[in-house]
Amino acid sequence: MDPKPENSRFVVVLVAISCIAMLFSGCGFQPRGRADLSFDSIYVETNGFSLFGAELRRVVQAGSVVQVVESADDAEVILRVVSESQERHIIALTGTGSVREFQLVYKVAYRVMDNDLKDLAAPGEIVLRRDMLFDDTLRLAKESEAEFLYRDMQTDAVHQMLRRLSVVLVDS
Repeated sequence: MDPKPENSRFVVVLVAISCIAMLFSGCGFQPRGRADLSFDSIYVETNGFSLFGAELRRVVQAGSVVQVVESADDAEVILRVVSESQERHIIALTGTGSVREFQLVYKVAYRVMDNDLKDLAAPGEIVLRRDMLFDDTLRLAKESEAEFLYRDMQTDAVHQMLRRLSVVLVDS
């Protein structure tokens, strides 16, 4: 009696999944889950409307039990986004002097304070960089690619900010 091919495929898949699970558990990998923050409420202060601020508020609300409040007076922690900028630097030119490669830079400077405006951590800055090849004949596509890369860096910055907030200790 020959084993059915479906059964042997199932066993192979099961063994492969088990091996992958053991590899991930051994390297310290953990899927993103709920953020472990040591405070109960936060106010995110930005200069005008900020996509970074809006995404950070959304991620904090969705990924933790921390309440995002609308007033600094109601917050246990105040995150002040001091500045947010996007830069583009030329890093390579063609032989004819046309741009061949850019470096895109996204920066967020911030302060984390308690409701008495005392710093809970040293003021910090998140700086992210991405290199992008450029072709003048594909200008519109490359501009779209740059915007996509800036949004990706912004999302990375939000997650970095969340990790930085997870080490902030608040005196009760």
